[in-house]
This record gives sequence, structure tokens and C-alpha cells, in this order.
Amino acid sequence: MIWSGLFIYWANDAYGISIFGYSIIKFFPEWFYDYFHIPQRLAEGMAFHFLFMWFFFINGLIYIIYTIFSGAWRELIPQKNSFKEAWLVLLHDLHIRKTIPPQKKYNAAQRIAYTAIILMGFGSVVTGLAIYKPVQFYWICWLCGGYHFARIIHFTLTVGYVLFFLIHIVQVILAGWNNFRSVISGFEVIETTPKIEETSSDKNPDQGDGKRA
Repeated sequence: MIWSGLFIYWANDAYGISIFGYSIIKFFPEWFYDYFHIPQRLAEGMAFHFLFMWFFFINGLIYIIYTIFSGAWRELIPQKNSFKEAWLVLLHDLHIRKTIPPQKKYNAAQRIAYTAIILMGFGSVVTGLAIYKPVQFYWICWLCGGYHFARIIHFTLTVGYVLFFLIHIVQVILAGWNNFRSVISGFEVIETTPKIEETSSDKNPDQGDGKRA
């Protein structure tokens, strides 16, 4: 969806830094579009973006329903001390603090991040509808603060996904290869030391091969 969103964004590449009407910095430089052959693909981008939006929405809806009915939401949503403990988790990840606050399935930072990503997904769907059909869904567009503000929110949420993905992958890699492998494959490999079976002579050192000296 991010890839097809770039095709749409190219049609109105408005974000950057300008001073007195002169563009100083563009969010995406011209060479970026030339390298990936993005220009002149607006219709293709809109078609793919709207198609994969359904997968994005259905996948998120199924996850939310499962989280609610399975009771997993209890381990997911932030608690009253989560924001305070999240700062301590950050200090631990930066190797400034040695100890980490006690945690269960998720620590405080993970609770906040995983809850935020669900809210971000909901925001992307709502703002996406607002900018895709601003006339038909005029009331959604109005709730989002208008077309231009909805587009800014939609774009900002996309940047948030990229940052979330990069930070998440780096943390998983730093946690170890086994953890990274379990995230990709969906299961964890636990290595155990094989047991050495004892022979009868090992059990009773007095018993030999039946011969006596």
C-alpha cells in the first residue's frame, strides 16, 4: 500500500520546506521518482491502493475481533503506569539503565506501540476514505478537518508505519537470531541438550563383563 501510495502522492507532491515561495527541500527528491519510475502511474496507484485497502481493513478487523474475544486485549492495552515504565524501557534499550521494569507478555513500551498501531490503522482507513471520495464521504472529510488536513494525517500515519517497522525490526534483531526467526516463521525453536543414556556398567561400576581379575 505504501508503494501504490507513492504513485498517488506524486500527482500532488506538495510536502516539503519552502521559504518565500521557493522550494528548499522536497520530501521526495526528483531522483527518487526517476529511479523507481514512479511518474505517470497515478491511475495504477489508485487502483492498487484501493484494492489492497480491503486486505488491510479485513486483516485489521479480524485481528481486533480475535483480540477482544480471546481476551488478549488485557495483555495489550496500556495500564496506568505504562507511560512511566515505557521511559524506563527506553533507557534500558539505550543501555543507560541496567534493569528493566517487570513485564508479562508485553512490556510497557510494547503495549503503547501495539495499541497505537491499531489506532493508526483505523485512522488510515478513515482519512483514506475522506481523500479518496471527498464528495461521497463529505461527512467523513468534514470530521477529518477537510480534504487537505485529512491528506496530511494520512501521509503522517504512513511515515509512522515506516518508522514503526524499522524500529521493530532493529529491536527484534538485537534480541537475537532465534527471536528474529520466530517473528518471521511464527514459531520458536528451543534447543535442548540431548540426554546420554546410561549403560548398565555406568549404573553399577562393580559390574563388569562377567570376568574377575
